[in-house]
Amino acid sequence: MFLGLSRRFWLMLAAVVVVTAGAIALPRVYLVALLGSGYMSQTLCAGLFVSGRDLDDIMAHEMNSSVLLQFFQPAIDRETETVTASAYGIGTQTAIHRDGLGCTRLDGADEEALRAQGAGLFPPPAPANRDPEWPAGEGVSAWTPPADVDGAAVERAIDAIFAELDPAHPRNTRALVVVHGGRIVAERYAPGFDADMPLLGWSMAKAAINALVGLRVKDGALTLDDDRLMPEWRASDDPRGAITLNELMHMTSGLAFQENYDSDLADVAQMLFVQRNAAGFAASKPLAHKPGTTWSYSSGTTNIIAGVLRQTFADERDYLRFPRMRLFGPLGMRSAVFEPDAAGTFVGSSFLYASARDWARLGLLFLRDGVWLGERLLPAGWLAYSLTPTKLSPEDQYGAQMWLKLPKSPGLGEPPMPEDAYYMVGYNGQAVAMVPSRDLVVVRLGLTPEGGDWDNARDLAPLVDAFPERPR
Repeated sequence: MFLGLSRRFWLMLAAVVVVTAGAIALPRVYLVALLGSGYMSQTLCAGLFVSGRDLDDIMAHEMNSSVLLQFFQPAIDRETETVTASAYGIGTQTAIHRDGLGCTRLDGADEEALRAQGAGLFPPPAPANRDPEWPAGEGVSAWTPPADVDGAAVERAIDAIFAELDPAHPRNTRALVVVHGGRIVAERYAPGFDADMPLLGWSMAKAAINALVGLRVKDGALTLDDDRLMPEWRASDDPRGAITLNELMHMTSGLAFQENYDSDLADVAQMLFVQRNAAGFAASKPLAHKPGTTWSYSSGTTNIIAGVLRQTFADERDYLRFPRMRLFGPLGMRSAVFEPDAAGTFVGSSFLYASARDWARLGLLFLRDGVWLGERLLPAGWLAYSLTPTKLSPEDQYGAQMWLKLPKSPGLGEPPMPEDAYYMVGYNGQAVAMVPSRDLVVVRLGLTPEGGDWDNARDLAPLVDAFPERPR
């Protein structure tokens, strides 16, 4: 008689038994339940109300990334722009959308107070100016490759970047923008995506934090030698007080933090989708090493920097306006949305949404040494500081919140990218490559799952190599 019962029924029963047992007897399992509902509520909320994507598409892709997620159900209120998720009522989490601030998990925070915090923060957006040529506007004129550019190789490389050769190992490229000589010379989008759609950059957000720190250094509000940075570290006997901003920028703080994407209980996953205060959670970690003696890539470190930035503002609304007023606005990044957590601090490690064209604008700012349309935005020397290798990092691969080398490509040995290239790199294959010797910025956005057929160095190199080296 059990044969007539649906598979969904058995999944429901298993979920209720397992998750309820976890909630009662296994707190670690309950943390996984909170993680699943946190990921679902946050990701669905931003996908719907920031990116403006189709619900079915998000469910088929982002919500199909883990077997765990089949046990979770969302409830969506489009009128209030709210998403609640749980595993059959266990581990419930809710995310709300606020104009200009994206989505924030409530995690016990007062929803009315958070909505009031964002009310009137930004003026209604003006219509996009389609006439001036990008980057001043959104105009993109037809491009004919000059004689020194291998136009056929460009087309082949773009076709390959979007090609799906093996359904079992998908690429899922969603957007590609190529900027040469300061103009868009090629772009392509997968069905359902376009030039105006903000997309999540994951750890590419760290480059935006780099720029925001540069702006506050330029303002005189911060110095790289500042220490005693977080309230948790200010006791006279706390060794974490010795950590400097410069050490945070270079990932040499010495703090214990698990940047492990294979474990649902690792610090990085819990920080992003369970904890209410990302900066405070990361700052609470003890020292594993003396500051300045060990390199360890840590998203928690970047969120601490976002908390340090916040302390330079007396008014929290000035802090929340800061990225748009001082960085996104001047660059024309109209689509960019930096999401804060429930404590009011930007999740600087991960939660920046922007269109591929706007990610290209940020890349072009760095390529142009912090100068934008003739005006210096970042301090003189800031790019050189950002690209100075952290000697403690393997093979000098990391600068200040910026990657200087890509991992080795399987079967190819050293990555076939120009030596002077540097990168913003994010989870699931997000990348912005800046190549000074080719006067080139390449943006690739997508959702490549673990085991998918995408490698930044291998798959971007043929495109980069189609452009000539600039005369020195």
